[in-house]
Amino acid sequence: MNGLSIQPMSKALFLDRDGTLIVDKVYLSDPEGVELFPGVREAIQRARSLGYRLFLFTNQSGIGRGYYTLEDALRVNARLDALLGGPQPVFDEVCIAPEAPDQPTVYRKPSPRFIVETIARYGFAPGDCTMVGDSAADIGAALAAGIRAAAVRTGKVDPSSLPIVTENQIPVFDTFAAWAASELGA
Repeated sequence: MNGLSIQPMSKALFLDRDGTLIVDKVYLSDPEGVELFPGVREAIQRARSLGYRLFLFTNQSGIGRGYYTLEDALRVNARLDALLGGPQPVFDEVCIAPEAPDQPTVYRKPSPRFIVETIARYGFAPGDCTMVGDSAADIGAALAAGIRAAAVRTGKVDPSSLPIVTENQIPVFDTFAAWAASELGA
């Protein structure tokens, strides 16, 4: 041996917030309303222990609609971090897309912009990146960025009924914890 150690390449996990990690309360602006789905804390800890870099990618059209502020969304995210526990911050980066559907899109999913920029910034191989979400927009962002996608049934709509999921043979899991058990051995 020459004394050099080979560092494994990092893997990236892009996660939707509402309907994936926490119960979708529709325009959640009160941190006290944050409710983790069962097993999310453990799944996040497992991903981190395996060396995954974690990225929160959330559409928050309530900001663009004037229902709440960016500061409200940041407080909700801070509560999510606190509930997840472990070393802080939990997420390497957070993208809050504040645009309403009728506003010009910058980061709003299904735009892949945040994923593409993050892959370039961190030097990830797209094959080492996965997006887990509950909606067609989440899956669309992943596909447009050229990364793997997985859908969960904890949102407002069963993703197995969405054409983007069925046509692209996206795996569907009951929960994020079930995805982690399957993919991370959690």
